[in-house]
Amino acid sequence: MIRLFDLSLKLNGFPIKKAKAELDKIIAIPEENYNDFVEKRKKEIVEFHLKHNDFYKELANIDLYRNWSDLPVLTKRNLQTSLKKRLSVGFSPKNVFINKTSGSSGNPMVFAKDKFSHAITWADYKRRFSWYRIDFNSSFQARFYGMSLTFLANKKLRFKDFLSRRYRFNIFDLSDKGLEKITSQFQKKKFDYINGYTSNIVLLAKYLKKNNKVLVEICPSLKVCVVTSEMLFEEDRILLEKQLGVPVVNEYGSSEIGIIALENTDGEWLVNSETLFIEILDENNRPVPLGKEGKIVVTSLDNKAHPFIRYEVGDYGILDEKSTSKKPILKKLIGRTNDIAILPSGKKAPGMTFYSITKKLFEDDGNVKEFIIKQTQIDVFKIEYTSETELTSSEIKKIEKEFSNYLEPNLQYNFVRKEMLKRSKSGKLKQFKSYL
Repeated sequence: MIRLFDLSLKLNGFPIKKAKAELDKIIAIPEENYNDFVEKRKKEIVEFHLKHNDFYKELANIDLYRNWSDLPVLTKRNLQTSLKKRLSVGFSPKNVFINKTSGSSGNPMVFAKDKFSHAITWADYKRRFSWYRIDFNSSFQARFYGMSLTFLANKKLRFKDFLSRRYRFNIFDLSDKGLEKITSQFQKKKFDYINGYTSNIVLLAKYLKKNNKVLVEICPSLKVCVVTSEMLFEEDRILLEKQLGVPVVNEYGSSEIGIIALENTDGEWLVNSETLFIEILDENNRPVPLGKEGKIVVTSLDNKAHPFIRYEVGDYGILDEKSTSKKPILKKLIGRTNDIAILPSGKKAPGMTFYSITKKLFEDDGNVKEFIIKQTQIDVFKIEYTSETELTSSEIKKIEKEFSNYLEPNLQYNFVRKEMLKRSKSGKLKQFKSYL
């Protein structure tokens, strides 16, 4: 078989063979030497950008690298300036990989990676997916991601998907009719795995449950489902594994950084320590102890074209107490830093708190399919939902009582039933938003 995926990377100038060889060398480094190895690479990438990147040198405000803690923590706002200005000497838009973030955090950004950095990101993706007998050159992917619906952009994306052995579904129509079309494709095509946004695949699972179907019985070639980009709740995992009939794997990554963590076959959310350095910091940018919550800050150890050094991805998380330098484990992903509700008492509640409570209450009978929570005023929350039948006043009272117990009393809730919820341009469902 022609190794189309590797060939397409090679033809585009991404040295996948060299990247794989380098990754293999990194993996072979023993645990006792790994911390020194990481410290050396951190120093090298900082010194490279201080020497070859005026933009980063100005941001860092230092001439010489001495202490890691002296370096600034970067946010998307720091990087929202002309890409040409941010590129290191020797790199231009013509010889780098350029892409942009989805903008789901509210701050879209164009970014760049040098060709080796992009190749080693893919080499690591390939290695991690191979844990589940997935080979990007031969395995066929059922893809639940957004796409452009304009003719030319859509054709271009379809061709890229063809080279990458994947079939992309239209996730902008997840009505019963749309989900019926999706299910019929699983009868026709021999998919090896599912990859995509959590909320879309959960909707498919709910449709399958309602119609008393298990996907692996329709498509016996299916091996695994990898969900990404949105929170995976335990009850959703149970539903997915039951209705899909295959293991469900949690991925955490970002378009500008690549894969940050992927669950291994032991159920550990294994952080990428081969191409990245991950920190969990408090609000004063100081490291927190293992097992404590903080903001996730990432350094790309290979990207020479563009500085992603101590870059705040916009999420909160916890590293497991048993993490080591070579094997850091993500214990919990808490959600985005900008998804926090401030209550009248001054109390702060992560948006996911609302989502978790409401989800448990809604899931009892399967009537409510999806919902979004919006804070419109300090004491007013709007809950938009799709359902087969409208929520009754007694159901609404039960939900309001639960919120009062968990958060604080005297908050107002407006429940609005919708035919369809508004997704972002990328197709993600932003589950909580504060308009304050």
